[in-house]
Amino acid sequence: MKTVMIILSFVLISGYGANAQQVRNFVLNDLQNKSRSFDELKGEKLTLLDFWASWCKPCNKAIPELNKLYSKFQGKGVNLIGINCDGPRSVAKVAPLSKSLQIEYPVLLDMNAELMNDLNLSAYPTLLMVNSSGKVVWIHEGYVPGDEMVIQKEIEKQLSKL
Repeated sequence: MKTVMIILSFVLISGYGANAQQVRNFVLNDLQNKSRSFDELKGEKLTLLDFWASWCKPCNKAIPELNKLYSKFQGKGVNLIGINCDGPRSVAKVAPLSKSLQIEYPVLLDMNAELMNDLNLSAYPTLLMVNSSGKVVWIHEGYVPGDEMVIQKEIEKQLSKL
């Protein structure tokens, strides 16, 4: 029982701390092996960071919906950056999969999941919503059909605060 309480306390503390989390500038390679920075790609008002892997079925179902959200909000100061976390064995699948899923937003490679680990993320997919000063204002883990509406409402809510 004591172990359960310790784990529960840690989860609660880390969950509340996530809202105060900052995304510092980072540099990762894109699918053309060009170095790209967060500062270069971030949105004027909000940035969505989608952490995903090619082998993750919910990730692959979320991407077409994220494409739609990207198209809808791109002109409103919101950018979306896909952060693929495939390892060395499966990273060769990322570019063809991105093409087949018709990903319209930039995709960066976090092959050793260093950025994901720095941000204390552990699930695929995980979507971070970051404001213009780099503060994480919302986190969404997983994907089931209908989550795109939850994400859209949160984008609209955050934009209305600006």
